[in-house]
Amino acid sequence: MRKDCWAARDNINNFLEKIGCASCTVDNSETFSEGPHGSEHKADVEMALYGVEHIIVRVQGMDCTSCEKKLSRSLSSLVELSNIKTSLLLAQAEFDLAPSSSVDGNKITHVIEKMTGFSCSRIVHEGAELELILGHIPNITEDTWPAGITNLVTLSQTRILVTYDPKVIGARDLLSDDYFRYAQLAPRSAPTRISSGREQLNRTCRKVLLSVCCTLPVLILAWAKLPKHEVLYGAISLSFATVVQLGVAGHFYSRALNALLFSRMIDMDLLIVISSSAAYVYSIVSYAYLSLGKPLLTGQYFETSTLLVTLIMVGRAATEFARQKAIESITIESLQSPTAILIDSCSGKETEIDARLLQYDDLFKVLPESPIVTDGLVISGESEVDEAMITGEATPVHKQAGMFVVAGSVNCSGTFVARATSLPGENTINLIGTMVDEVKSSKPDVQVLADRVAMYFVPTILGLAFVVFIAWVIVGKIIRHQGGAVASINAMTFSISVLIVSCPCAIGLAVPMVVIIASGVAARHGLIFKTAETMDLARNISHVIFDKTGTLTQGNLSVRTAVYPNGNNDSVKSIILGLAKNSKHPVSQAVAAHLISSGTHSSAVCNLKSIPGNGLEASWNGLPVRAGNPYWLGVRNCPDVRRILHLGLTIFCVTLNGELSAVFGLQDMLRPDALDTIVELKNRSINISILSGDNEATVSAIAEELNIPASNVLACCSPEQKQAYVESLLEPEHKRHSESPIILFIGDGLNDAPSLAMASIGLLINNSTSLTVASSAADVILLRPSLSKILTLIDLSKAFHRRVLFNFLWSAVYNLAAIVLTAGIIPSARIPPSYAGLGEAVSIIPVLVAAVGLKLWKV
Repeated sequence: MRKDCWAARDNINNFLEKIGCASCTVDNSETFSEGPHGSEHKADVEMALYGVEHIIVRVQGMDCTSCEKKLSRSLSSLVELSNIKTSLLLAQAEFDLAPSSSVDGNKITHVIEKMTGFSCSRIVHEGAELELILGHIPNITEDTWPAGITNLVTLSQTRILVTYDPKVIGARDLLSDDYFRYAQLAPRSAPTRISSGREQLNRTCRKVLLSVCCTLPVLILAWAKLPKHEVLYGAISLSFATVVQLGVAGHFYSRALNALLFSRMIDMDLLIVISSSAAYVYSIVSYAYLSLGKPLLTGQYFETSTLLVTLIMVGRAATEFARQKAIESITIESLQSPTAILIDSCSGKETEIDARLLQYDDLFKVLPESPIVTDGLVISGESEVDEAMITGEATPVHKQAGMFVVAGSVNCSGTFVARATSLPGENTINLIGTMVDEVKSSKPDVQVLADRVAMYFVPTILGLAFVVFIAWVIVGKIIRHQGGAVASINAMTFSISVLIVSCPCAIGLAVPMVVIIASGVAARHGLIFKTAETMDLARNISHVIFDKTGTLTQGNLSVRTAVYPNGNNDSVKSIILGLAKNSKHPVSQAVAAHLISSGTHSSAVCNLKSIPGNGLEASWNGLPVRAGNPYWLGVRNCPDVRRILHLGLTIFCVTLNGELSAVFGLQDMLRPDALDTIVELKNRSINISILSGDNEATVSAIAEELNIPASNVLACCSPEQKQAYVESLLEPEHKRHSESPIILFIGDGLNDAPSLAMASIGLLINNSTSLTVASSAADVILLRPSLSKILTLIDLSKAFHRRVLFNFLWSAVYNLAAIVLTAGIIPSARIPPSYAGLGEAVSIIPVLVAAVGLKLWKV
């Protein structure tokens, strides 16, 4: 499985820092193996040099999976575009654009609109935004803007959208500038993807209302017992039917034509156009004969074409409504508090303000039982904070001065003051929301299969409709002895019914609707999936590999014993502290904390270098200083080292100029839920392994406590050895029944990054040692260190898969039954063409209900 080890590095790094993780700087030249074949992937740092621009476009007008397929094909036909992703549910497309003379960043939306018939607009994130209401729109020439403003867009006669750099000018400073002296903050609006969905739903509902108003008179004239004025009634019906056909269904014509011309694709819009146009055009011809006094025996079908379009639009409206509610129900941004209590740093005065007006380093007060407005550092006071909505952990976390709090969590009983370290538009809630949205726009393998089925669905239905037409013409002429015209018209009604009742939308939405709900449920439990493929794959996990320190154990090491072979020399302690305090590894941090607590002051060391899986090296006064595991340092057989190894402690040795100067024995505690989690994994016939760079005695003691066989334990291993072990489990001899085993690797640090990338699924446990590359290499991020969430991961994947299977089964059963009933195979139970338009709603509603039902899923 390929992993992009460098995707979204900055966002994830910032996110991990905000919830308690250390950051690090990583050399972009470093590479990590990505899969069983050892392929490597580098960040494309040259993209900007070649003028490639990453673009996200909001797309309005997509009703079904055929629309998304048309969009995808249209984008793929443009040679300037690459790395194309489309999402029906998010109503957007994103891609990399290499500008040319015909297509560039300014023209791309117009090009897409011309090719697809959809309405498009670019989504630009270039700073913070404020929507303002003005009594008078000022001159918006750029040379008059206040410093820090990057863009001004006029939304209406009284509204403007201001984009600004919050590091240059704060929101309150912006409003107090003379340039905006007549401005006030506009009411808070919904996120763009929510508001655009509502706009499309409103447009569809207006069309439904128009269609219903035009269809009712046609139905009354066709079905009611009225005086004989057929020519007049026909003229009235023709007028209303024309409004429906052109005013309501007109967009189907343009989109079907664009699909044929630009995408070379036959989609659902074409089926609607053919079926409704056939009834409409035939009715016009029939009415013309009636006006000439030569009425046809079959009469007119204006009620069929109008009712058909109306029911199709009702189905589209119902689908869009359910889809919109599903998206709104799991939006992460709903956790954002709308107001904040601002404290003046000079006077101490408290003022309640709109959260959008917060600025960097503002002091804000958090009252009991209230949500935390944004990420911040506690300055004074203490309390317990419920972070369940962010991390999935039900136990409140104690917070005091010097500790970070995150947006979206809820203060419990105390009161405290915090300094804002991020703004509401860029805090933890938004970062989690961004990662969740990336999952929604990704597609698992089963979705690719569904898209392929949907692509061939429409041509297949066209073929079936033609076969049904020919069959009923033959039945009419040979068996029923009807005339050619009567037999053809009767056959046309069956053919129209088959065309319109069949719907590929249920097949296409079977997966993405479940993905969008499942990703929100996972986030609620503290699991952030980075791809939808992982969500589907986790149910088949056959082997779980644990890193030890910080994963199975709590990572809170403490020094139990310390030996100085050359005597307890203060200068040696100072050198060790100078070396250890600059490392983020938990062993180094524990040793540094031990030395600081004993009153040791650090000495400056030079050329500090971290050797992943081994230790640290530097120089002091020209002498080499090395610290780490005894095997790397070559002191394994020293008496002091052997004695501490026999105690089963984690060992940290220091050599000065090649001579052993200190030996530290450290102890860590297992996580409280480690044993229960491993027992349950074994009950599910899942194999367990432990890999660690720690010494063999310590790792064996942990394995024995967890009842893990020695054959599945590897100690003293480097990152490369961990990666090789994972790769060995993916080799052919370990495959069962010709299926690749699904390997889950669970780690917490930089040295785990190669293994996280190599495994089928890499899960990063977020704690104080989580680093940028590790989070980028992982497929799943666990926001708080709780091993029981591994079971949640597997169970949620199974629930996801069950609902996808149900949706596929329902789609198949519906379409089979619908074709049988409309094709006239069972004459006594036939669905007439006028009611076939209900097919879309009938097919999709159960799919949406099954997906939304996942919100009720519990561990």
